Amino acid sequence: MARQVCMVMRINLDCNSCCRKVRRVLLKMKEIETHLIEKQECMVSICGRFIPADVAIKIRKKMKRRVEILEIQEFSNVGV
Repeated sequence: MARQVCMVMRINLDCNSCCRKVRRVLLKMKEIETHLIEKQECMVSICGRFIPADVAIKIRKKMKRRVEILEIQEFSNVGV
């Protein structure tokens, strides 16, 4: 089982339709609990129980754009 993870990625989001497309892709992924899209910084932050590399590859395939992982923060199962 994947652990609770927060990941920050850089994706080239040059227009509003790119933001809508990445939002649609993220909402369809069951393992992602929350997401934040920052269009000006071209950054996407996601949190949930997933394997970061797998999610990055899935987003890259669906968006047909380069995805750069900037930061990965794992949380231990405290209180579970």
